[in-house]
Amino acid sequence: MQNDSLRVRQAGERDLDIIMMLYTHLLDNDEKAGAPALKKAWQEIFSDPGIHFFILDTKDVPVSMCVLIIIPNLTRGARPYGFIENVVTHREFRNRGYGTTLLGHVLNYAWQQNCYKVMLLTGRKEPEVFRLYEKAGFIRGQKEGLIAYPPEPAT
Repeated sequence: MQNDSLRVRQAGERDLDIIMMLYTHLLDNDEKAGAPALKKAWQEIFSDPGIHFFILDTKDVPVSMCVLIIIPNLTRGARPYGFIENVVTHREFRNRGYGTTLLGHVLNYAWQQNCYKVMLLTGRKEPEVFRLYEKAGFIRGQKEGLIAYPPEPAT
């Protein structure tokens, strides 16, 4: 679905506002950070060569994005692996194939970087979310994901 009005690009240093706008369509009750913390985190992220933000624009409007982290590895012939996080499409642009197009582009990028696999976790349960990921090339049931969270502070 690559055409004149559709473009997938890596985020630039000036794209923080676009990313934060798209994140409002990811989580309704996300914990907010102040501007200094966001700026510091963005500088750290942007200076890390293993972290890649991809944005899909249609008619120069940013509608979808995700993060690909490429992690060096000592197994599999020392080939890296990828991890995709925070896949989001603007609510007004969902179910139009943008997420599939974005993920296809990101996977191709990972393969060009010699990744031997790319993983993705989701906390969503809706069948359409799994259809999106499967359509993009992800296979369910190959491994099981587990998550640990820090303990709640004692009160």
